[in-house]
Amino acid sequence: MRFATWNINSIRARQDRLLAWLERSDVDVLAVQETKIPDAKFPDGPLTDLGFEVAHHGFSQWNGVAIISRVGIENVRTSFPDMPLFGDPPVAEARAIGAMCGGVDIWSLYVPNGRAVGDPHYDYKLQWLAALGWYAASRVAAEPQLQLALCGDFNIAPTDEDVWDMAAFEGDTHVTEPERTAFQNLLDVGLVDVVRPHHPGPGVYTYWDYQRLRFARREGMRIDFALASATLAARVTGATIDREERKGKGASDHAPVIVELEDPA
Repeated sequence: MRFATWNINSIRARQDRLLAWLERSDVDVLAVQETKIPDAKFPDGPLTDLGFEVAHHGFSQWNGVAIISRVGIENVRTSFPDMPLFGDPPVAEARAIGAMCGGVDIWSLYVPNGRAVGDPHYDYKLQWLAALGWYAASRVAAEPQLQLALCGDFNIAPTDEDVWDMAAFEGDTHVTEPERTAFQNLLDVGLVDVVRPHHPGPGVYTYWDYQRLRFARREGMRIDFALASATLAARVTGATIDREERKGKGASDHAPVIVELEDPA
Protein backbone atom coordinates (compact mmCIF):
# COMPACT_ATOMS: atom_id res chain seq x y z
CA MET A 1 0.00 0.00 0.00
CA ARG A 2 1.17 3.49 -0.84
CA PHE A 3 -0.26 6.60 0.78
CA ALA A 4 0.65 10.22 0.24
CA THR A 5 0.00 13.75 1.43
CA TRP A 6 -0.10 16.88 -0.70
CA ASN A 7 -1.07 20.49 -0.11
CA ILE A 8 -2.47 21.12 -3.57
CA ASN A 9 -3.15 24.85 -3.05
CA SER A 10 -6.53 24.91 -4.86
CA ILE A 11 -8.24 21.95 -6.51
CA ARG A 12 -9.73 24.29 -9.10
CA ALA A 13 -6.29 25.46 -10.22
CA ARG A 14 -4.64 22.04 -10.16
CA GLN A 15 -7.31 19.46 -10.98
CA ASP A 16 -5.56 18.33 -14.17
CA ARG A 17 -2.21 18.03 -12.39
CA LEU A 18 -3.85 16.05 -9.59
CA LEU A 19 -5.43 13.56 -11.98
CA ALA A 20 -2.21 13.13 -13.96
CA TRP A 21 -0.20 12.68 -10.77
CA LEU A 22 -2.57 10.06 -9.39
CA GLU A 23 -2.32 8.06 -12.62
CA ARG A 24 1.48 8.00 -12.67
CA SER A 25 2.19 7.81 -8.92
CA ASP A 26 0.14 4.66 -8.31
CA VAL A 27 -0.80 5.72 -4.76
CA ASP A 28 -3.68 4.01 -3.01
CA VAL A 29 -4.61 6.86 -0.67
CA LEU A 30 -3.93 10.59 -0.96
CA ALA A 31 -4.49 13.10 1.84
CA VAL A 32 -5.05 16.53 0.30
CA GLN A 33 -4.94 19.96 1.92
CA GLU A 34 -5.97 23.47 0.88
CA THR A 35 -8.59 22.41 -1.63
CA LYS A 36 -10.15 25.88 -1.33
CA ILE A 37 -13.61 24.74 -2.36
CA PRO A 38 -16.93 23.90 -0.65
CA ASP A 39 -18.15 20.30 -0.60
CA ALA A 40 -20.87 20.89 -3.18
CA LYS A 41 -18.35 22.07 -5.79
CA PHE A 42 -15.62 19.48 -5.24
CA PRO A 43 -14.92 17.74 -8.60
CA ASP A 44 -15.18 14.13 -7.45
CA GLY A 45 -16.48 12.83 -10.80
CA PRO A 46 -13.09 12.59 -12.57
CA LEU A 47 -11.60 10.92 -9.49
CA THR A 48 -14.41 8.39 -9.41
CA ASP A 49 -13.72 7.66 -13.07
CA LEU A 50 -10.16 6.72 -12.07
CA GLY A 51 -11.45 4.28 -9.46
CA PHE A 52 -11.11 6.47 -6.36
CA GLU A 53 -13.56 7.26 -3.60
CA VAL A 54 -13.52 10.76 -2.13
CA ALA A 55 -14.25 12.23 1.27
CA HIS A 56 -14.01 16.03 1.29
CA HIS A 57 -14.50 18.65 3.98
CA GLY A 58 -14.72 22.27 2.86
CA PHE A 59 -16.90 25.30 3.53
CA SER A 60 -15.59 28.04 1.25
CA GLN A 61 -12.65 29.21 -0.84
CA TRP A 62 -10.38 28.84 2.20
CA ASN A 63 -8.77 25.77 3.76
CA GLY A 64 -10.42 22.46 2.80
CA VAL A 65 -9.15 18.90 3.20
CA ALA A 66 -9.83 15.61 1.45
CA ILE A 67 -9.01 11.92 1.41
CA ILE A 68 -8.89 10.20 -1.98
CA SER A 69 -8.74 6.40 -1.80
CA ARG A 70 -8.97 3.34 -4.01
CA VAL A 71 -8.85 0.95 -1.04
CA GLY A 72 -12.08 2.11 0.58
CA ILE A 73 -13.22 4.95 2.82
CA GLU A 74 -14.96 4.18 6.09
CA ASN A 75 -15.68 5.98 9.37
CA VAL A 76 -15.19 9.50 8.04
CA ARG A 77 -14.61 12.19 10.69
CA THR A 78 -14.24 15.93 10.11
CA SER A 79 -12.78 16.91 13.46
CA PHE A 80 -10.91 15.45 16.40
CA PRO A 81 -11.97 15.99 20.05
CA ASP A 82 -11.68 19.56 21.33
CA MET A 83 -10.47 20.94 17.99
CA PRO A 84 -10.68 24.71 18.57
CA LEU A 85 -12.72 27.26 16.65
CA PHE A 86 -11.46 30.56 15.26
CA GLY A 87 -12.80 34.03 14.57
CA ASP A 88 -15.32 36.43 16.01
CA PRO A 89 -17.77 34.85 16.38
CA PRO A 90 -15.81 31.58 16.60
CA VAL A 91 -16.48 29.11 13.79
CA ALA A 92 -15.18 25.68 12.80
CA GLU A 93 -12.69 25.61 9.93
CA ALA A 94 -12.21 22.77 7.45
CA ARG A 95 -8.78 21.66 8.58
CA ALA A 96 -9.11 17.96 9.41
CA ILE A 97 -10.63 14.85 7.93
CA GLY A 98 -9.97 11.26 8.90
CA ALA A 99 -11.07 7.91 7.48
CA MET A 100 -10.24 4.22 7.58
CA CYS A 101 -8.58 3.28 4.29
CA GLY A 102 -7.24 -0.20 3.73
CA GLY A 103 -7.04 -0.83 7.46
CA VAL A 104 -5.17 2.41 8.21
CA ASP A 105 -6.72 5.38 10.01
CA ILE A 106 -5.49 8.22 7.80
CA TRP A 107 -5.96 11.88 8.63
CA SER A 108 -5.50 14.81 6.26
CA LEU A 109 -4.55 17.83 8.36
CA TYR A 110 -4.05 21.46 7.47
CA VAL A 111 -2.57 23.05 10.59
CA PRO A 112 -3.27 26.79 10.97
CA ASN A 113 -0.50 28.99 9.59
CA GLY A 114 -0.24 31.30 12.59
CA ARG A 115 0.30 34.40 10.41
CA ALA A 116 2.57 36.24 12.87
CA VAL A 117 3.83 35.78 16.40
CA GLY A 118 1.32 37.50 18.69
CA ASP A 119 -1.50 37.34 16.18
CA PRO A 120 -4.71 35.63 17.39
CA HIS A 121 -4.13 33.08 14.64
CA TYR A 122 -0.82 32.12 16.25
CA ASP A 123 -2.57 31.36 19.55
CA TYR A 124 -5.20 29.43 17.60
CA LYS A 125 -2.44 27.41 15.95
CA LEU A 126 -0.94 26.43 19.31
CA GLN A 127 -4.37 25.51 20.70
CA TRP A 128 -5.10 23.46 17.59
CA LEU A 129 -1.81 21.59 17.92
CA ALA A 130 -2.37 20.98 21.62
CA ALA A 131 -5.76 19.40 20.90
CA LEU A 132 -4.21 17.27 18.18
CA GLY A 133 -1.52 16.16 20.61
CA TRP A 134 -4.07 15.15 23.22
CA TYR A 135 -6.00 13.23 20.61
CA ALA A 136 -2.90 11.40 19.39
CA ALA A 137 -1.79 10.60 22.94
CA SER A 138 -5.16 9.14 23.86
CA ARG A 139 -5.28 6.97 20.73
CA VAL A 140 -1.73 5.67 21.18
CA ALA A 141 -2.30 4.88 24.86
CA ALA A 142 -5.60 3.08 24.26
CA GLU A 143 -4.76 1.05 21.13
CA PRO A 144 -1.50 -0.97 21.25
CA GLN A 145 -1.85 -2.12 17.62
CA LEU A 146 -2.94 1.28 16.33
CA GLN A 147 -2.55 1.84 12.57
CA LEU A 148 -2.67 5.65 12.52
CA ALA A 149 -1.20 8.19 10.10
CA LEU A 150 -1.44 11.94 10.68
CA CYS A 151 -0.60 13.45 7.29
CA GLY A 152 -0.56 16.96 5.99
CA ASP A 153 0.78 20.48 6.04
CA PHE A 154 1.82 21.11 9.64
CA ASN A 155 3.12 24.64 8.96
CA ILE A 156 6.07 23.89 11.25
CA ALA A 157 9.74 23.36 10.41
CA PRO A 158 10.70 21.29 13.47
CA THR A 159 14.48 21.73 13.27
CA ASP A 160 16.88 24.34 11.93
CA GLU A 161 17.89 22.09 9.05
CA ASP A 162 14.24 22.05 7.91
CA VAL A 163 14.59 25.59 6.55
CA TRP A 164 17.04 26.88 3.99
CA ASP A 165 18.31 29.73 6.21
CA MET A 166 17.29 30.28 9.82
CA ALA A 167 18.31 33.92 9.61
CA ALA A 168 15.58 34.48 7.03
CA PHE A 169 12.96 33.31 9.55
CA GLU A 170 14.10 35.21 12.62
CA GLY A 171 11.01 36.25 14.60
CA ASP A 172 8.70 34.49 12.16
CA THR A 173 6.17 31.71 12.64
CA HIS A 174 6.86 28.09 11.68
CA VAL A 175 10.15 27.99 13.60
CA THR A 176 9.30 29.36 17.06
CA GLU A 177 9.96 27.32 20.19
CA PRO A 178 6.25 26.86 21.09
CA GLU A 179 5.46 25.54 17.60
CA ARG A 180 8.43 23.20 17.61
CA THR A 181 7.56 22.02 21.11
CA ALA A 182 4.03 21.22 19.95
CA PHE A 183 5.44 19.17 17.06
CA GLN A 184 7.87 17.37 19.36
CA ASN A 185 4.98 16.52 21.67
CA LEU A 186 3.44 14.51 18.83
CA LEU A 187 6.64 12.50 18.57
CA ASP A 188 6.93 12.14 22.34
CA VAL A 189 3.52 10.44 22.60
CA GLY A 190 4.72 7.74 20.21
CA LEU A 191 4.25 9.00 16.65
CA VAL A 192 7.10 8.60 14.16
CA ASP A 193 8.21 10.86 11.32
CA VAL A 194 8.42 8.02 8.78
CA VAL A 195 9.83 10.11 5.93
CA ARG A 196 12.95 11.53 7.57
CA PRO A 197 14.90 8.23 7.76
CA HIS A 198 14.61 7.97 3.98
CA HIS A 199 15.41 11.65 3.35
CA PRO A 200 18.04 12.83 5.85
CA GLY A 201 18.77 16.54 5.80
CA PRO A 202 19.87 19.21 5.45
CA GLY A 203 18.53 20.55 2.17
CA VAL A 204 15.43 18.35 2.05
CA TYR A 205 12.23 20.36 1.69
CA THR A 206 8.56 19.95 0.81
CA TYR A 207 7.58 23.61 0.28
CA TRP A 208 9.08 26.47 -1.71
CA ASP A 209 7.51 29.93 -1.83
CA TYR A 210 6.45 31.15 -5.27
CA GLN A 211 8.31 34.44 -4.77
CA ARG A 212 12.00 35.22 -5.25
CA LEU A 213 12.76 32.06 -7.23
CA ARG A 214 12.82 30.04 -4.01
CA PHE A 215 12.41 26.72 -5.80
CA ALA A 216 15.12 27.36 -8.36
CA ARG A 217 17.45 28.47 -5.59
CA ARG A 218 16.60 25.43 -3.44
CA GLU A 219 15.38 27.74 -0.68
CA GLY A 220 12.59 25.75 0.89
CA MET A 221 11.07 24.41 4.08
CA ARG A 222 10.15 20.92 5.27
CA ILE A 223 6.65 21.41 6.68
CA ASP A 224 4.66 18.48 5.20
CA PHE A 225 4.75 15.26 7.20
CA ALA A 226 3.44 11.75 7.64
CA LEU A 227 3.48 10.89 11.34
CA ALA A 228 2.66 7.26 12.05
CA SER A 229 1.92 5.18 15.11
CA ALA A 230 4.70 2.75 16.00
CA THR A 231 2.90 -0.29 14.63
CA LEU A 232 2.27 1.44 11.32
CA ALA A 233 5.80 2.88 11.20
CA ALA A 234 7.14 -0.67 11.46
CA ARG A 235 5.48 -1.42 8.12
CA VAL A 236 7.14 1.48 6.25
CA THR A 237 9.55 0.28 3.57
CA GLY A 238 10.25 3.59 1.85
CA ALA A 239 9.30 7.23 1.40
CA THR A 240 9.61 9.77 -1.40
CA ILE A 241 9.30 13.54 -1.72
CA ASP A 242 8.17 14.12 -5.29
CA ARG A 243 10.14 17.27 -5.97
CA GLU A 244 9.49 16.95 -9.72
CA GLU A 245 5.81 17.78 -9.15
CA ARG A 246 6.85 21.23 -7.87
CA LYS A 247 8.25 22.04 -11.30
CA GLY A 248 6.51 23.56 -14.30
CA LYS A 249 3.59 25.82 -15.01
CA GLY A 250 0.72 25.69 -12.54
CA ALA A 251 2.51 23.71 -9.84
CA SER A 252 1.50 23.84 -6.21
CA ASP A 253 4.06 25.40 -3.89
CA HIS A 254 4.19 22.06 -2.02
CA ALA A 255 5.51 18.70 -3.23
CA PRO A 256 3.66 15.42 -2.63
CA VAL A 257 5.13 13.15 0.05
CA ILE A 258 4.69 9.40 -0.52
CA VAL A 259 5.00 6.54 1.99
CA GLU A 260 5.24 2.87 1.08
CA LEU A 261 3.92 0.14 3.39
CA GLU A 262 4.44 -3.60 3.40
CA ASP A 263 1.29 -5.67 3.68
CA PRO A 264 0.32 -6.59 7.26
CA ALA A 265 1.40 -10.04 8.42
